[in-house]
Amino acid sequence: MAVLFDGELFADYHQFYLSDAAGGAELPTDWTDEALRRRILCAVGVLVVSTARNMTVPVRIELHHEQPQIAAEIADHIVVGDLHTSGEIVIAGCTDYLPDAARRSVPKGDLRAMVVFTGLGTINEDGVDGEDRYVVHLWPGESDGIAVLRQWDEG
Repeated sequence: MAVLFDGELFADYHQFYLSDAAGGAELPTDWTDEALRRRILCAVGVLVVSTARNMTVPVRIELHHEQPQIAAEIADHIVVGDLHTSGEIVIAGCTDYLPDAARRSVPKGDLRAMVVFTGLGTINEDGVDGEDRYVVHLWPGESDGIAVLRQWDEG
């Protein structure tokens, strides 16, 4: 396992994303009720994560050789999606200036991405403070769509 990113991203519009650095990928905007419930959107060359706060949030990106085993009971929400890359990704907040965004090498081709959300229940009423955290696990794997492994139901 290699840590590609461990820091904070400004999740403006409640979003951060991983995108193929070769460009051409537009951020998807079709946030249907189902997509909001799943908390991710996948499009060609891009994976968008919907965060619980519209603030700077802690994000960790890990690269694995195969699908990692995650203890589901430690997470509030777990969802798996796809990301196709040319061998380099950009890691950014929704409104970040792309030339300054983090870039990391990854295997070329199809990757699976498991996003693990924790601390969702710690966010205060105004949505400013909380201990929410977002970990994205990447590994080489054939595209297989989006699957929610653990659903967070607020309230």
